[in-house]
Amino acid sequence: MPDYFIYYASINIVGAVFFGIMLHHDHTSIDKQEKQIKYDHALFAFLLYFISDAIWSGVDSGVFPVSTLSVMVTTSANFILLSYITYRWLLYVMAEEQIPGRNRLIIKHALFFPLFASVIGVLVVYLVSPELLISPEFKSTRLFDILLCSVPNIYIIAVLVYTIRKAAGEKNPLEKKKHLYIGGFPIMTIAGGLLQMVLMPELPIFCFASTILMLIFYIKSMDSRISTDPLTNLNNRGQLLRYVSQESNLFTEDRDTYIVMIDINDFKMINDTYGHSEGDCALVIISSAITSVIRNHHMPIFLARYGGDEFILIVRPVKEAEMDALIADLRESIIKKCEDENKPYRISIGIGIDRLLRSEDDAFAKSLKRADDKMYENKIKMKHV
Repeated sequence: MPDYFIYYASINIVGAVFFGIMLHHDHTSIDKQEKQIKYDHALFAFLLYFISDAIWSGVDSGVFPVSTLSVMVTTSANFILLSYITYRWLLYVMAEEQIPGRNRLIIKHALFFPLFASVIGVLVVYLVSPELLISPEFKSTRLFDILLCSVPNIYIIAVLVYTIRKAAGEKNPLEKKKHLYIGGFPIMTIAGGLLQMVLMPELPIFCFASTILMLIFYIKSMDSRISTDPLTNLNNRGQLLRYVSQESNLFTEDRDTYIVMIDINDFKMINDTYGHSEGDCALVIISSAITSVIRNHHMPIFLARYGGDEFILIVRPVKEAEMDALIADLRESIIKKCEDENKPYRISIGIGIDRLLRSEDDAFAKSLKRADDKMYENKIKMKHV
């Protein structure tokens, strides 16, 4: 059946080429965050699976020599790599969701154990009773198909547990959607594999589903990298400029708009005394504290890291008094967050607030300048308190 082999193998090779291009792009990128590295590991696992599946189709169609050994090698390779894909996706999800203790050695061994045990088990069965996994017609048996899905399902369940827990505690609808998409991704790909296995084994549905979904995920990831600050995961300066370029984001008929500038007091001292890595930690503490406060205030707020240790909020309260409550909560949250992290230093901030004037030309730039000036006045005032 050379036509079947050519068609099936070609689709898998195209998928492998797509993933190879993405891997090459990431390899030349300067973004070497933990979650990006682990995402690339999942990409590489998919690439290996597509190559293995293409070779399997050669044996299955009779283009390559068919024997117990060739069927055993190709089906075992698919089994191992499919389990490896879901294992790697779980590691990526744990990095993306910032699961505590994920890099401890005992946790790594526990996560790897189902994959290791299943591989050993399948190989032992092949050597002792190959007829349980390979039929006399040199096809995989129903038992093998069940085993093929068993270990991936373990990892998929773990992914779902982590992401659903994150989504349940998330108030931002966009972030909630992201958690659920990450958790649902392996289900969608495995569903494609099951559909292929049960209904159309000669059509590489798994390859189609995996390639399309990973491309969508990759594009979303690239969009996020363009608009997100890699350290704090907040909007970056470029995204801020895109946001303020839309007048509807700044002016509404029923609400005033306020520009809030935030700067860490004595940030240079933290860097000089404790090192730049601790300075980065202070920035993460600030961003986390501000984000938690914003989630508890039900009014439109845009948050971005402006640069260095400066942050910007664009706030549209119903009443001006809401601004006082917001600022008080920000200061309290930062103090509590620093205490919770048990840091040897105290983080305080300077804040400048200015109301955006509709009558001005270049209103945002002028309001930003006034907020910046007020912030430095606030910092000087706090030093004398």
